[in-house]
Amino acid sequence: MAKVEEEVIEAHVKQLLSRMTLKEKVGQMTQIESQVATPAAIKDLSIGSIFSAPGSLPVENASPSDWSDMVDGFQRSALESRLGIPLIYGTDAVHGNGNVFGAAIFPHNVGLGATGDADLARRIGVATALEARACGIHYTFAPCVAVCKDPRWGRCYESYSEDTEIVSKMTSIVSGLQGQPPQGYPKGYPFVAGRNNIIASAKHFVGEGGTKKGVNEGNNISSYDDLERIHMRPYLDCISQGVSTIMVSYNSWNGQRLHGHSFLLTEILKDKLGFRGFVISDWDGIDQLCEPEGSNYRLCISLAINAGIDMVMVPFRYEQFIEELIYLVESGEIPMSRIDDAVERILRVKFVAGLFEHPFTDTSLQDIVGCKMHRDLAREAVRRSLVLFKNGKDPMEPFLPLEKNAKRILVAGTHADDLGNQCGGWTATKYGSSGRITIGTTILEAIKKAFGDDTEIIYEKYPSTETLARQDITFAIVAVGEAVNVQNEGKGDNSKLVIPLNGADIISSVADKIPSLVILISGRPLVLEPWLLEKIDALVAAWLPGTEGDGIADVIFGDHDFEGQLPVTWFKRVEQLPVNAGDNSYDPLYPLGFGLACNKERC
Repeated sequence: MAKVEEEVIEAHVKQLLSRMTLKEKVGQMTQIESQVATPAAIKDLSIGSIFSAPGSLPVENASPSDWSDMVDGFQRSALESRLGIPLIYGTDAVHGNGNVFGAAIFPHNVGLGATGDADLARRIGVATALEARACGIHYTFAPCVAVCKDPRWGRCYESYSEDTEIVSKMTSIVSGLQGQPPQGYPKGYPFVAGRNNIIASAKHFVGEGGTKKGVNEGNNISSYDDLERIHMRPYLDCISQGVSTIMVSYNSWNGQRLHGHSFLLTEILKDKLGFRGFVISDWDGIDQLCEPEGSNYRLCISLAINAGIDMVMVPFRYEQFIEELIYLVESGEIPMSRIDDAVERILRVKFVAGLFEHPFTDTSLQDIVGCKMHRDLAREAVRRSLVLFKNGKDPMEPFLPLEKNAKRILVAGTHADDLGNQCGGWTATKYGSSGRITIGTTILEAIKKAFGDDTEIIYEKYPSTETLARQDITFAIVAVGEAVNVQNEGKGDNSKLVIPLNGADIISSVADKIPSLVILISGRPLVLEPWLLEKIDALVAAWLPGTEGDGIADVIFGDHDFEGQLPVTWFKRVEQLPVNAGDNSYDPLYPLGFGLACNKERC
């Protein structure tokens, strides 16, 4: 962007701001959920943004055209307002456009961290942006750039790594989502390249991955130097790529909630780091600023806006929010300069994103949702994310790659034929759900495609005694892992970290009788007892791979080698936690960066 272009945008922002009433300014600062959005509210209140929470759909199994019809309908109402300011429509497209049936779903961030490939992350950002824009979506609440220091945290699968360097590297997804800013682009200024790109949101600022004991929305107890060195660094990389928005975290830093932290939001993020996009709250995040939550809503609003939050994800009681915020400004508790700063930032992003010129969906993109090119990319990401822990009980006799000419094999486990379990949270619903929730290929289906008609494949989720007693099964593939409906937020916090759904028992019963490859589907390290490891012939961490199970088959049958390396430390015992590379008493089961391969050099 030439200096003159920035000046033109800023002139447009100033000119539009000068024409706005206080009510219209406050409306621009308001983000509401689609289920409560009405044409009258959008038009009369000049609502700045609408979003669809996971599971909030136009219709069941909505098509891209269903989505674009809904979004464009809301946009028409916005354009009918007095000033015709377009709205921003957002969603949680955090590993593909997961709220849309049939979209390509990529591995969650922890799996991408295992690839360590910045260009892969960028390409996934490009694909996600296209699939979102095809549905009318302008804005994704991604990427999560948390540095996860404790796997007890329920959202650690949304973190690329415990290593700040890896997380910073993977922020390249911002340039995929928004486009790559040209050389010399103004530092801190938001950037969106064009109609095939979407507004990104680096989240959650800041320190959520370092809370005490991994408690979700807990307290990060650290010095400012450590907060900056460990948790803030990835935001600098996002800002340098022109990230347009930053979402505030639910957590506290040394006892003070981030949603009301003026030092971090204004003095550091905006002033010191030079961020010129807008700061958005998380869902009802400002309510946490009083006890009981939201009980003194006026106080919560005052603390949050004065701290530096520009747009508030309300999401439902928007009329009360607008009324209270207007009162706070008129009474002098919130200065008009703070409101003007917030609205300038919001308008700046809308102008940069081209929403004034192109407010409606480019429907020519709709055939790209879930296309082969994007599924091939997701398949590549899966195979490159797999981490091989063990390959044969005897190092001189590797178990992998598996033979494709076996006469009879057993496939077992809770995660072998469950697409929802593969995808994890933020897929179709907030917490995810098991079963055939979208279009994709399960591990079992991928295995079946890998074999010819001469191989009999026996599938039993929980193998029977009769099956295990057979002597004619060449090998077994056992896929187990985390329960999908408890992978997210506070529901996912876990102090025991055992393999759920009797996973260890399934592994043990099969491995006692049949040579076995175990595929672990999880968003974090889980307990692997020595007695269980001894029984297993080969062990692979597949993370939460998404819709393309073929990527697993590509590697276990030898068409591609293992490339993944641990982005997090795999602990021995939960009593060790937290345990991270560089600790004085570092004694992991598998260290950060561990990962075998099947070529002669590494296995």
